[in-house]
Amino acid sequence: MTKFTLSSLAKTSLATVTLFIFVSAQAVAEDGKIADSALPIEDKEFLPAFPGDDTINFARAYGNRNGHAHGTFGRFPANFVTPPHTHSHSYRAVVLSGEMTNPFKGEENPPVLKPGAFWSVAAGSIHTTACVSDTPCEFFMYSDQGFDFKPSE
Repeated sequence: MTKFTLSSLAKTSLATVTLFIFVSAQAVAEDGKIADSALPIEDKEFLPAFPGDDTINFARAYGNRNGHAHGTFGRFPANFVTPPHTHSHSYRAVVLSGEMTNPFKGEENPPVLKPGAFWSVAAGSIHTTACVSDTPCEFFMYSDQGFDFKPSE
């Protein structure tokens, strides 16, 4: 299994810097209003997204993806594809590094999404998400609601 380190995050792109500014401005205070906040890259703490499996890792930027509005960084290993699945709520995402695809309903030739590219997923839409590059992928996802993963097969 690919292991991730802070040194692998040392190469930042314009998309990463732009997204960092966006995330910093989107931190949420306890009363639900946007609060002043910053998340230096060395403070991003990636943890396994699913208990007992370190394949997919998430790092909190703001909010709480367990049922609330959130901004979350994600990492996939190189050449990794999720099984077909859905989510209870819509989300949006931006590719930060690597190359990704997000085929919907068995789409055979989805566009390859490079750093700076965007995708969105509607609630209940069957799709897969993949890191199609020979290097790990990082992305940033955000939603006004929580995040879950429901296998569709």
